[in-house]
Amino acid sequence: MKQLIFSLLFFVCISAKAQRAFKAIVKDKKTNETLQGVTVNVKYTALAAVSTNANGTVAVKGIQSDTATIVFSYVGYKNEELFVKLADTSTHIILMEEDAKTLKDVVVVSSTRGNERIENATTKVEVLGQEEMNEESTLKPGNIASILGDVSGVQIQQSSATTGNANVRIQGLDGRYTQIIRDGMPLYGGYSGGFGILSIPPLDLKQIELIKGSSSTLYGGGAIGGLINLVSKKPGYDDDASFLINQTTLKETNINAYYGKRWKKFGFTFFGGQTFQKEVDVDKDGFSDVPNTKSTVIHPTLFFYPSTKSYISLGWNGSFDTRNGGDMIALSGKQDPAHPYFEKNKLNRNQFSLIAENKFANQLTGTIKASISLFERDETTNTYHFNGTQNNFYTEASLVKRAGKHTIVGGMNITGEDFKPSAATPAAVGSFTSTTEGVFVQDSWQLLQSTKLETGLRADHHNKYGDFLLPRIALFHRFDEHWGSRVGFGMGYTTPNPLTPQNRDYNIYQLQPIADNATAEKSYAGNIEFNYKKEFGESSSIFINQAFFITQITSPIIATQDISGNVYFTNQSKPVLTKGFDTYVQLKVPSWEFYLGYTYTEANRQYLASNQFIAYTPRNRVAATALYEVEGKFRIGLEASYTGYQYRDDYSKTPGYLFMAAMAEKKFGPKWSLVLNCENLLDERQSKYESLYTGTIANPSFRTLWVPIDGRIVNLCLRFQPFAKEK
Repeated sequence: MKQLIFSLLFFVCISAKAQRAFKAIVKDKKTNETLQGVTVNVKYTALAAVSTNANGTVAVKGIQSDTATIVFSYVGYKNEELFVKLADTSTHIILMEEDAKTLKDVVVVSSTRGNERIENATTKVEVLGQEEMNEESTLKPGNIASILGDVSGVQIQQSSATTGNANVRIQGLDGRYTQIIRDGMPLYGGYSGGFGILSIPPLDLKQIELIKGSSSTLYGGGAIGGLINLVSKKPGYDDDASFLINQTTLKETNINAYYGKRWKKFGFTFFGGQTFQKEVDVDKDGFSDVPNTKSTVIHPTLFFYPSTKSYISLGWNGSFDTRNGGDMIALSGKQDPAHPYFEKNKLNRNQFSLIAENKFANQLTGTIKASISLFERDETTNTYHFNGTQNNFYTEASLVKRAGKHTIVGGMNITGEDFKPSAATPAAVGSFTSTTEGVFVQDSWQLLQSTKLETGLRADHHNKYGDFLLPRIALFHRFDEHWGSRVGFGMGYTTPNPLTPQNRDYNIYQLQPIADNATAEKSYAGNIEFNYKKEFGESSSIFINQAFFITQITSPIIATQDISGNVYFTNQSKPVLTKGFDTYVQLKVPSWEFYLGYTYTEANRQYLASNQFIAYTPRNRVAATALYEVEGKFRIGLEASYTGYQYRDDYSKTPGYLFMAAMAEKKFGPKWSLVLNCENLLDERQSKYESLYTGTIANPSFRTLWVPIDGRIVNLCLRFQPFAKEK
């Protein structure tokens, strides 16, 4: 018996000596914050790599030698190596330094509220980053409609042939199910929504974050189809300035300027933009296909830094537009009874915002946000005049706590809306107000080293439509360094609003108030996706994403028009159901970048007995791009997309169409660049397939739009960046 005990003790001692353990905490060298997801390898061994947890800690077990070289690697940071003698029971502190060469490839998303890197996010977030914003600033300086339309599964639908109103549709759902926010705060909706994306220049943005599918748990009602978060630029210690002037063959001129700078305790950013667009009748039918537009955008923001762990920003965003469309003779100012039709819009939008953030400790961050939006629209046509205002407010307080393997986000917010016609122009829709109070919590749990589970819950109370409970669950699993998968489910809701933009514009006097017995729309959405990524050397990689989605909306609110032209909104007894999949491949090789994407969407209105399709929703869409660049000298790009047939309201089919664009940029050192771009090379226009209106010149009725109407456009843009340096 003694010999057996002695043998066991001897075996344990030998095993303990043979297998060593190493412990460390990894931090950012500059900020001293812990880093999650750092890859840790033991050099010259076959041991599997491990990663640091939410607290930045890591334990490497199974080392079978007395010494070891531990390698720490993290995207955007320089690799660190540490030679250790074992057994070593101490916990090492590893300080990692940012690598400026690779830091530009690191993408941090704020839409998940945890400010995590995109490759670690449980929620699928597609990001159009700083490079895309810089490119779009020279291709379409006036607004972000074009760049959003390039994303798979996203459709930009113009709702008015005369004023250019447009809305963003995601995964086959109407634009009213897409929520647009800026820096985490609601931006446009209701009466102010139709011109929203037409008032946002890309030069003022750091990146655009897009979540497809329900996001209501974190951001409340309205994010049924998806969420678009516009992330503003912040000042850096180095001067950052861009000035550009752009001219198009469609008689549009853009002049934009941006400057940002930070000092120790103070900083600011400033954007100013001016757009002049003359009316153009592209198809020569007597009506403007592009409205006469004068647009001014001013956006200054002040930043204060009371300490190294806190900041406060105060911003004002002013947008002032006039958009006049209609009969070209009427727009010229001539008084001709045979050509009376016109529509003039004057839009004034003032938004004030406050963001305050403080890091109480390395693992606890508190944020307060507040915004007030004041919107006024004055509509004048040859038959009516209307003036109305919409005021919105939003307040939020939230905390982010990192505890062990958990990142917990919790908070509360209040949002409100007040719409009021002027006393001189009353409308049937009347005045209305709404207020919603909500609380939310989300837990991201690093369940296993390669598996993250995210659960969330929101409870909202609407002053008219009652209480809503919105759960959400998502799972991310990385099979190995190449393969990963996400799966998720979430609920959402949106409350009835007669002023929410539709697929086509209605006269404000046609809109009727929501019935007293109307109920909110509710949604149930699920998604699953698979990713594959492989890098070839330092500058070559391939990324493949395959995603499946499904969304069901119960008690959908549908607009119907009677023979008198009045528009009523009522709940339907059966749901709207959209489902499909996205596939895209991105390939990068030295000097080249390729993208190929395909989206299949099946969108049905199950409340109909037959012809259940959702009108003007393409079932098939393919997009491809190719870009060649010689760093610091020039780049050329080609883009093509094919949109398959769509059903019209009368059940007929539209033809599919091919859209192509090409661009070339020549750089003159780091400061100057000249961009030549051509949109719609093939000059695809709806007027080539059918007249844009029915009825008479004096009293036209415009068709719903399903293809661009402005035709081929060439633009030339000159950009100057006075503080840019050679890379």
